[in-house]
Amino acid sequence: MKRVVVTGMAGISPLGTGWTQTAQHLKSLKNAVVRMPEWECYHGMNSQLAAPAKGFTLDAERYSRKRTRSMGRVALLAVRATELALEDAGLLGAALLCSGDAGVAYGSSTGSPDAIAEFGGLISQKTSQGINGTTYLRMMSHTGAVNIGLFFGLQGRIINSSSACTSGSQGIGFAYESIKLGRQTVMLAGGAEELHPSGLAVFDTLFAASTKNDTPESTPRPFDKARDGLVVGEGACTLVLEELEHAQSRGARIYAELLGYGTNSDGVHVTNPTARTMRLAMELALRDAGVDASRVGYINAHGTATEPGDIAESEATAALFGDKVPFSSLKSYMGHTLGACGALEAWMTVMMMLEGWVCPTLNLDDVDPRCGKLDYVRGAIRPLSTNLVMSNNFAF
Repeated sequence: MKRVVVTGMAGISPLGTGWTQTAQHLKSLKNAVVRMPEWECYHGMNSQLAAPAKGFTLDAERYSRKRTRSMGRVALLAVRATELALEDAGLLGAALLCSGDAGVAYGSSTGSPDAIAEFGGLISQKTSQGINGTTYLRMMSHTGAVNIGLFFGLQGRIINSSSACTSGSQGIGFAYESIKLGRQTVMLAGGAEELHPSGLAVFDTLFAASTKNDTPESTPRPFDKARDGLVVGEGACTLVLEELEHAQSRGARIYAELLGYGTNSDGVHVTNPTARTMRLAMELALRDAGVDASRVGYINAHGTATEPGDIAESEATAALFGDKVPFSSLKSYMGHTLGACGALEAWMTVMMMLEGWVCPTLNLDDVDPRCGKLDYVRGAIRPLSTNLVMSNNFAF
Protein backbone atom coordinates (compact mmCIF):
# COMPACT_ATOMS: atom_id res chain seq x y z
CA MET A 1 0.00 0.00 0.00
CA LYS A 2 1.18 3.51 -0.85
CA ARG A 3 1.39 6.29 1.74
CA VAL A 4 -0.62 9.43 1.00
CA VAL A 5 0.39 12.98 1.93
CA VAL A 6 -1.06 16.46 1.53
CA THR A 7 1.21 18.76 -0.49
CA GLY A 8 -1.16 21.63 -1.28
CA MET A 9 -4.30 23.17 0.19
CA ALA A 10 -6.50 26.17 -0.52
CA GLY A 11 -9.97 27.26 0.51
CA ILE A 12 -12.58 29.89 -0.25
CA SER A 13 -15.14 30.33 2.50
CA PRO A 14 -17.25 32.84 4.43
CA LEU A 15 -14.12 33.39 6.55
CA GLY A 16 -12.08 34.56 3.55
CA THR A 17 -9.77 33.20 0.89
CA GLY A 18 -6.52 31.58 1.99
CA TRP A 19 -5.28 30.58 5.40
CA THR A 20 -4.09 34.00 6.60
CA GLN A 21 -7.56 35.55 6.32
CA THR A 22 -9.24 32.41 7.61
CA ALA A 23 -7.03 32.13 10.69
CA GLN A 24 -7.53 35.80 11.54
CA HIS A 25 -11.29 35.35 11.33
CA LEU A 26 -11.25 32.23 13.48
CA LYS A 27 -9.10 33.95 16.11
CA SER A 28 -11.50 36.92 16.20
CA LEU A 29 -14.11 34.54 17.66
CA LYS A 30 -16.81 36.04 15.44
CA ASN A 31 -18.97 34.23 12.93
CA ALA A 32 -19.60 35.17 9.29
CA VAL A 33 -23.38 34.79 9.39
CA VAL A 34 -25.51 37.60 7.94
CA ARG A 35 -29.17 38.26 7.27
CA MET A 36 -30.05 38.04 3.57
CA PRO A 37 -32.63 40.77 2.83
CA GLU A 38 -32.84 39.61 -0.79
CA TRP A 39 -34.32 36.35 0.46
CA GLU A 40 -37.29 38.03 2.16
CA CYS A 41 -39.28 37.64 -1.07
CA TYR A 42 -39.46 33.86 -0.65
CA HIS A 43 -42.83 33.43 1.03
CA GLY A 44 -43.17 30.68 3.60
CA MET A 45 -39.45 30.45 4.33
CA ASN A 46 -38.76 31.14 8.00
CA SER A 47 -34.99 31.58 7.94
CA GLN A 48 -33.21 34.43 6.18
CA LEU A 49 -29.70 33.66 7.38
CA ALA A 50 -26.63 32.60 5.43
CA ALA A 51 -22.85 32.86 5.28
CA PRO A 52 -21.67 33.94 1.79
CA ALA A 53 -18.11 33.33 0.63
CA LYS A 54 -15.69 36.24 0.92
CA GLY A 55 -12.81 37.26 -1.31
CA PHE A 56 -13.90 35.21 -4.30
CA THR A 57 -12.55 36.97 -7.40
CA LEU A 58 -11.47 35.71 -10.81
CA ASP A 59 -8.93 36.98 -13.32
CA ALA A 60 -10.98 37.92 -16.40
CA GLU A 61 -8.29 36.86 -18.86
CA ARG A 62 -7.61 33.47 -17.34
CA TYR A 63 -11.28 32.84 -16.66
CA SER A 64 -12.53 33.90 -20.08
CA ARG A 65 -16.07 33.29 -21.26
CA LYS A 66 -14.83 30.49 -23.51
CA ARG A 67 -13.22 28.67 -20.58
CA THR A 68 -16.08 29.22 -18.14
CA ARG A 69 -19.22 28.81 -20.22
CA SER A 70 -19.71 25.29 -18.85
CA MET A 71 -19.41 26.55 -15.24
CA GLY A 72 -21.98 27.85 -12.82
CA ARG A 73 -20.85 29.44 -9.56
CA VAL A 74 -20.27 26.11 -7.82
CA ALA A 75 -17.86 24.97 -10.55
CA LEU A 76 -16.11 28.34 -10.59
CA LEU A 77 -15.55 28.07 -6.83
CA ALA A 78 -14.21 24.54 -7.26
CA VAL A 79 -11.85 25.43 -10.11
CA ARG A 80 -10.47 28.54 -8.40
CA ALA A 81 -9.85 26.71 -5.11
CA THR A 82 -8.09 23.99 -7.08
CA GLU A 83 -5.93 26.49 -8.93
CA LEU A 84 -4.81 28.00 -5.63
CA ALA A 85 -4.11 24.54 -4.17
CA LEU A 86 -2.05 23.50 -7.20
CA GLU A 87 -0.07 26.72 -6.91
CA ASP A 88 0.49 25.97 -3.23
CA ALA A 89 1.72 22.47 -4.12
CA GLY A 90 4.04 23.71 -6.85
CA LEU A 91 2.13 21.71 -9.45
CA LEU A 92 0.23 24.41 -11.38
CA GLY A 93 1.04 23.82 -15.04
CA ALA A 94 3.03 20.65 -14.32
CA ALA A 95 3.17 18.03 -17.08
CA LEU A 96 2.15 15.43 -14.49
CA LEU A 97 -1.41 16.77 -14.54
CA CYS A 98 -1.90 15.69 -18.16
CA SER A 99 -0.03 12.38 -17.86
CA GLY A 100 -2.89 10.20 -16.70
CA ASP A 101 -1.25 9.84 -13.29
CA ALA A 102 -3.29 12.70 -11.81
CA GLY A 103 -7.01 12.71 -11.23
CA VAL A 104 -9.78 14.44 -9.29
CA ALA A 105 -12.30 13.36 -6.66
CA TYR A 106 -14.64 16.25 -5.94
CA GLY A 107 -18.15 16.77 -4.70
CA SER A 108 -21.09 19.09 -4.21
CA SER A 109 -24.65 18.53 -3.10
CA THR A 110 -25.86 19.55 -6.53
CA GLY A 111 -24.95 21.57 -9.56
CA SER A 112 -25.88 25.24 -9.93
CA PRO A 113 -29.53 25.74 -8.91
CA ASP A 114 -30.13 28.46 -11.51
CA ALA A 115 -29.31 25.95 -14.24
CA ILE A 116 -31.68 23.46 -12.65
CA ALA A 117 -34.36 26.17 -12.75
CA GLU A 118 -33.82 26.53 -16.50
CA PHE A 119 -34.78 22.89 -16.96
CA GLY A 120 -37.62 23.42 -14.50
CA GLY A 121 -39.17 25.83 -16.99
CA LEU A 122 -39.35 23.02 -19.51
CA ILE A 123 -41.47 21.00 -17.10
CA SER A 124 -43.64 23.75 -15.63
CA GLN A 125 -44.11 25.96 -18.70
CA LYS A 126 -43.72 23.39 -21.48
CA THR A 127 -41.03 25.41 -23.24
CA SER A 128 -37.33 24.93 -23.85
CA GLN A 129 -36.78 28.68 -23.90
CA GLY A 130 -33.87 29.53 -21.60
CA ILE A 131 -32.15 26.16 -22.05
CA ASN A 132 -28.90 26.18 -24.02
CA GLY A 133 -25.97 23.91 -24.74
CA THR A 134 -24.32 24.58 -21.35
CA THR A 135 -27.37 24.34 -19.08
CA TYR A 136 -26.87 20.68 -18.27
CA LEU A 137 -23.12 21.14 -17.82
CA ARG A 138 -23.81 23.73 -15.15
CA MET A 139 -26.63 21.72 -13.57
CA MET A 140 -25.09 18.24 -13.36
CA SER A 141 -24.02 17.03 -9.92
CA HIS A 142 -20.50 16.27 -11.20
CA THR A 143 -20.00 19.76 -12.64
CA GLY A 144 -17.20 20.58 -10.19
CA ALA A 145 -15.16 17.44 -10.83
CA VAL A 146 -15.61 17.58 -14.61
CA ASN A 147 -14.76 21.26 -14.91
CA ILE A 148 -11.65 20.83 -12.76
CA GLY A 149 -10.57 18.03 -15.06
CA LEU A 150 -11.21 20.13 -18.15
CA PHE A 151 -9.62 23.34 -16.86
CA PHE A 152 -6.36 21.66 -15.84
CA GLY A 153 -6.23 19.02 -18.56
CA LEU A 154 -6.45 16.03 -16.24
CA GLN A 155 -6.42 12.64 -17.95
CA GLY A 156 -6.62 10.43 -14.88
CA ARG A 157 -9.62 9.44 -12.79
CA ILE A 158 -12.61 11.73 -12.36
CA ILE A 159 -14.68 10.72 -9.32
CA ASN A 160 -17.85 12.55 -8.35
CA SER A 161 -18.85 12.46 -4.69
CA SER A 162 -22.29 14.05 -4.65
CA SER A 163 -23.37 12.85 -1.21
CA ALA A 164 -24.89 15.95 0.40
CA CYS A 165 -22.92 17.09 3.46
CA THR A 166 -20.21 14.43 3.09
CA SER A 167 -19.43 15.34 -0.52
CA GLY A 168 -16.16 17.09 0.31
CA SER A 169 -14.93 14.55 2.85
CA GLN A 170 -15.82 11.62 0.60
CA GLY A 171 -13.96 13.35 -2.21
CA ILE A 172 -10.87 13.33 0.01
CA GLY A 173 -11.48 9.72 1.01
CA PHE A 174 -11.93 8.43 -2.54
CA ALA A 175 -8.81 10.33 -3.64
CA TYR A 176 -6.85 8.85 -0.74
CA GLU A 177 -7.90 5.34 -1.69
CA SER A 178 -6.97 5.92 -5.34
CA ILE A 179 -3.41 6.79 -4.36
CA LYS A 180 -3.13 4.23 -1.57
CA LEU A 181 -4.02 1.44 -3.99
CA GLY A 182 -1.50 2.68 -6.54
CA ARG A 183 -4.05 3.76 -9.14
CA GLN A 184 -2.97 7.43 -9.21
CA THR A 185 0.06 9.45 -8.13
CA VAL A 186 -1.72 12.74 -7.47
CA MET A 187 -5.37 13.48 -6.78
CA LEU A 188 -7.13 16.82 -6.48
CA ALA A 189 -9.70 16.32 -3.75
CA GLY A 190 -12.41 18.35 -2.09
CA GLY A 191 -15.81 19.91 -2.47
CA ALA A 192 -17.72 23.07 -3.27
CA GLU A 193 -21.17 24.59 -2.80
CA GLU A 194 -22.72 27.82 -3.98
CA LEU A 195 -25.14 29.80 -1.86
CA HIS A 196 -28.76 29.69 -3.02
CA PRO A 197 -32.14 29.94 -1.27
CA SER A 198 -33.01 26.44 -2.48
CA GLY A 199 -30.24 25.10 -0.26
CA LEU A 200 -31.75 26.85 2.73
CA ALA A 201 -35.24 25.64 1.81
CA VAL A 202 -34.10 22.01 2.17
CA PHE A 203 -33.55 22.56 5.90
CA ASP A 204 -36.21 25.21 6.44
CA THR A 205 -38.92 22.76 5.37
CA LEU A 206 -37.52 20.26 7.90
CA PHE A 207 -37.59 22.95 10.62
CA ALA A 208 -33.82 22.48 10.88
CA ALA A 209 -32.72 26.01 9.90
CA SER A 210 -32.04 28.75 12.44
CA THR A 211 -34.57 31.57 12.58
CA LYS A 212 -32.52 34.00 14.67
CA ASN A 213 -32.82 36.46 11.79
CA ASP A 214 -32.38 39.54 13.99
CA THR A 215 -29.29 38.23 15.79
CA PRO A 216 -27.10 36.50 13.19
CA GLU A 217 -24.08 36.75 15.49
CA SER A 218 -25.78 34.38 17.95
CA THR A 219 -26.24 31.44 15.59
CA PRO A 220 -25.59 28.63 14.81
CA ARG A 221 -25.04 27.11 18.26
CA PRO A 222 -23.71 23.56 17.85
CA PHE A 223 -24.29 21.32 20.91
CA ASP A 224 -25.87 24.20 22.85
CA LYS A 225 -29.11 23.74 24.73
CA ALA A 226 -30.54 26.88 23.08
CA ARG A 227 -29.65 25.99 19.47
CA ASP A 228 -32.43 26.35 16.93
CA GLY A 229 -30.91 24.93 13.75
CA LEU A 230 -28.21 25.35 11.16
CA VAL A 231 -27.18 28.23 8.88
CA VAL A 232 -26.21 27.55 5.25
CA GLY A 233 -22.91 28.80 3.86
CA GLU A 234 -20.88 28.54 0.68
CA GLY A 235 -17.33 27.93 -0.40
CA ALA A 236 -14.87 25.48 -1.88
CA CYS A 237 -11.69 23.75 -0.79
CA THR A 238 -9.14 21.58 -2.56
CA LEU A 239 -6.43 19.38 -1.09
CA VAL A 240 -3.64 18.10 -3.31
CA LEU A 241 -3.00 14.50 -2.26
CA GLU A 242 0.18 12.85 -3.42
CA GLU A 243 1.99 9.55 -3.09
CA LEU A 244 4.68 10.04 -0.43
CA GLU A 245 7.73 8.92 -2.42
CA HIS A 246 6.72 11.04 -5.40
CA ALA A 247 6.30 14.08 -3.17
CA GLN A 248 9.69 13.48 -1.58
CA SER A 249 11.40 12.99 -4.95
CA ARG A 250 10.34 16.42 -6.13
CA GLY A 251 11.11 18.10 -2.82
CA ALA A 252 7.50 19.02 -2.11
CA ARG A 253 6.41 20.59 1.15
CA ILE A 254 4.36 18.04 3.07
CA TYR A 255 1.63 19.41 5.34
CA ALA A 256 0.40 16.12 6.72
CA GLU A 257 -0.07 12.44 6.05
CA LEU A 258 -3.56 11.07 5.56
CA LEU A 259 -3.52 7.92 7.67
CA GLY A 260 -7.04 6.55 7.47
CA TYR A 261 -10.54 6.98 6.12
CA GLY A 262 -13.86 5.40 7.04
CA THR A 263 -17.29 5.66 5.47
CA ASN A 264 -20.53 3.75 5.86
CA SER A 265 -24.31 4.18 5.90
CA ASP A 266 -27.02 3.81 8.52
CA GLY A 267 -29.36 1.75 6.38
CA VAL A 268 -32.26 2.92 8.55
CA HIS A 269 -33.55 6.41 7.70
CA VAL A 270 -32.76 9.08 5.14
CA THR A 271 -32.48 12.05 7.51
CA ASN A 272 -32.44 10.80 11.12
CA PRO A 273 -28.87 10.06 12.26
CA THR A 274 -27.84 6.90 14.10
CA ALA A 275 -25.15 7.11 16.79
CA ARG A 276 -24.14 3.45 16.43
CA THR A 277 -23.15 3.75 12.78
CA MET A 278 -21.57 7.17 13.31
CA ARG A 279 -19.28 5.51 15.83
CA LEU A 280 -18.59 2.69 13.39
CA ALA A 281 -17.49 5.19 10.71
CA MET A 282 -14.93 6.61 13.13
CA GLU A 283 -13.79 3.11 14.10
CA LEU A 284 -13.32 2.26 10.42
CA ALA A 285 -11.07 5.30 9.99
CA LEU A 286 -9.00 4.39 13.04
CA ARG A 287 -8.68 0.80 11.87
CA ASP A 288 -7.60 1.93 8.42
CA ALA A 289 -5.01 4.22 10.01
CA GLY A 290 -3.81 1.52 12.38
CA VAL A 291 -4.04 3.78 15.42
CA ASP A 292 -5.84 3.59 18.75
CA ALA A 293 -8.50 6.14 19.66
CA SER A 294 -6.37 7.29 22.60
CA ARG A 295 -3.79 8.74 20.22
CA VAL A 296 -6.17 11.24 18.62
CA GLY A 297 -5.45 14.73 20.00
CA TYR A 298 -8.35 16.71 18.52
CA ILE A 299 -11.66 15.96 16.81
CA ASN A 300 -13.27 18.44 14.46
CA ALA A 301 -16.99 17.78 14.71
CA HIS A 302 -19.60 17.86 11.99
CA GLY A 303 -21.57 19.95 14.51
CA THR A 304 -24.49 21.33 12.50
CA ALA A 305 -26.51 22.72 15.44
CA THR A 306 -29.48 20.47 14.70
CA GLU A 307 -30.93 18.62 17.67
CA PRO A 308 -30.86 15.01 16.43
CA GLY A 309 -27.51 15.47 14.70
CA ASP A 310 -25.74 17.07 17.65
CA ILE A 311 -27.02 14.49 20.11
CA ALA A 312 -26.22 11.44 17.97
CA GLU A 313 -22.77 12.68 16.92
CA SER A 314 -21.69 13.66 20.41
CA GLU A 315 -22.94 10.36 21.89
CA ALA A 316 -21.06 8.39 19.23
CA THR A 317 -17.87 10.39 19.78
CA ALA A 318 -18.03 10.11 23.57
CA ALA A 319 -18.64 6.37 23.41
CA LEU A 320 -15.48 5.87 21.36
CA PHE A 321 -13.10 8.56 22.67
CA GLY A 322 -14.31 9.38 26.17
CA ASP A 323 -14.27 12.90 27.55
CA LYS A 324 -10.58 13.82 27.28
CA VAL A 325 -10.09 14.72 23.61
CA PRO A 326 -10.74 18.37 22.58
CA PHE A 327 -13.85 18.64 20.39
CA SER A 328 -15.25 21.66 18.49
CA SER A 329 -17.27 22.67 15.41
CA LEU A 330 -16.13 25.08 12.70
CA LYS A 331 -19.70 25.47 11.45
CA SER A 332 -20.28 27.87 14.33
CA TYR A 333 -18.10 30.32 12.37
CA MET A 334 -19.01 29.78 8.72
CA GLY A 335 -22.32 27.96 8.79
CA HIS A 336 -22.90 24.69 7.01
CA THR A 337 -21.19 24.85 3.63
CA LEU A 338 -22.81 21.54 2.65
CA GLY A 339 -20.77 19.85 -0.09
CA ALA A 340 -17.72 21.98 0.76
CA CYS A 341 -17.69 21.49 4.53
CA GLY A 342 -15.72 18.24 4.64
CA ALA A 343 -12.84 19.71 2.67
CA LEU A 344 -12.87 23.14 4.33
CA GLU A 345 -12.93 21.61 7.79
CA ALA A 346 -10.17 19.12 6.98
CA TRP A 347 -7.96 21.96 5.68
CA MET A 348 -8.57 24.15 8.73
CA THR A 349 -8.08 21.21 11.10
CA VAL A 350 -4.70 20.37 9.58
CA MET A 351 -3.58 24.00 9.75
CA MET A 352 -4.63 24.39 13.38
CA MET A 353 -2.76 21.19 14.24
CA LEU A 354 0.39 22.47 12.54
CA GLU A 355 0.19 25.85 14.28
CA GLY A 356 -0.62 24.38 17.70
CA TRP A 357 -4.01 25.86 18.50
CA VAL A 358 -7.67 25.05 18.16
CA CYS A 359 -10.66 27.37 18.04
CA PRO A 360 -13.67 26.96 20.34
CA THR A 361 -17.23 26.33 19.22
CA LEU A 362 -18.90 29.74 19.11
CA ASN A 363 -22.16 30.35 20.99
CA LEU A 364 -21.72 27.17 23.03
CA ASP A 365 -22.77 28.64 26.37
CA ASP A 366 -24.76 25.77 27.86
CA VAL A 367 -24.08 22.26 26.58
CA ASP A 368 -27.27 20.31 25.96
CA PRO A 369 -27.39 17.69 28.75
CA ARG A 370 -28.62 15.16 26.18
CA CYS A 371 -25.32 15.44 24.31
CA GLY A 372 -22.43 13.11 25.04
CA LYS A 373 -19.89 13.93 27.74
CA LEU A 374 -16.95 15.43 25.83
CA ASP A 375 -14.19 18.01 26.22
CA TYR A 376 -16.08 20.76 24.39
CA VAL A 377 -13.67 23.58 23.52
CA ARG A 378 -15.48 26.76 24.56
CA GLY A 379 -14.86 30.43 25.19
CA ALA A 380 -11.31 30.95 23.93
CA ILE A 381 -8.58 29.68 21.63
CA ARG A 382 -6.90 26.67 23.20
CA PRO A 383 -3.26 25.61 22.73
CA LEU A 384 -3.01 22.24 21.01
CA SER A 385 -0.08 19.84 21.07
CA THR A 386 -0.75 16.80 18.90
CA ASN A 387 0.26 15.28 15.60
CA LEU A 388 -2.94 13.28 15.08
CA VAL A 389 -6.37 14.77 14.42
CA MET A 390 -9.70 13.53 13.08
CA SER A 391 -12.26 15.41 10.96
CA ASN A 392 -15.82 14.01 10.85
CA ASN A 393 -18.79 14.62 8.60
CA PHE A 394 -22.23 13.05 8.36
CA ALA A 395 -25.01 13.46 5.80
CA PHE A 396 -28.47 12.50 4.63
